[in-house]
Amino acid sequence: MGVRGGVTRSTLRQQIADALRDEVLAGRLRPRVEFTVKQIAEQYGVSATPVREALFDLSAQGLLESDQHRGFRVRAFSVADYRSMVEARALVIDGVFRGILHGAGSASELLAAHHATMVSVRRRAEEAARAARCGDLDILIGYDLRFWRELGTIVGNTYITDFLHRLRVQAWVFAVPYLRGDTDVREWLWNGHQRLVEAITAADRSAVRAVLDDYHRHGLNWADRLAAGNPPHPGHGDG
Repeated sequence: MGVRGGVTRSTLRQQIADALRDEVLAGRLRPRVEFTVKQIAEQYGVSATPVREALFDLSAQGLLESDQHRGFRVRAFSVADYRSMVEARALVIDGVFRGILHGAGSASELLAAHHATMVSVRRRAEEAARAARCGDLDILIGYDLRFWRELGTIVGNTYITDFLHRLRVQAWVFAVPYLRGDTDVREWLWNGHQRLVEAITAADRSAVRAVLDDYHRHGLNWADRLAAGNPPHPGHGDG
């Protein structure tokens, strides 16, 4: 991942941040395991400066914690943190979709204006739902994040979409160590992406409400299960 051609330091900084985020989401960088700028720079074959900037970017996004003397580590979120993420996400999403579907006519016009986006969102939904049913975390996480991010573009408010994306990344960072050690993982992977797309496309407010309620309830039920101590310890059983 060395610097080549027209790759600027800013681009390299983003590439490193993206690569490290993928490592965290894949469970290869685990919570509380410490690493230094030097170690990451050597791993990717780049200078320390863009690595340091990338690590600080991920820290600002709430994914890493830093210690002046010991380096960086993946943030270890608690079950209470996860529940708060789900609740915050639910409040914002509910408000967004109430605005979109306030009037059937306006909703239809908005969706027609974003026809190309909805075609792409539908493809993401199909792949995410298929991966969830198969229990394929690696495929699911990527498609799930893309699905929600692209769906959010029809809102036209980058502050909202960026906030929700950050919450979803943090929620996945929390969930991955548990899910990879869970033999019943498919039971705890939400797969309603296609149902949501169909409900939105039909501008069916009650159907959208029902799917979103299921989405929020699914996350809270899993938080209850974790709080009760039923799942395996994070990382156990992870091959």
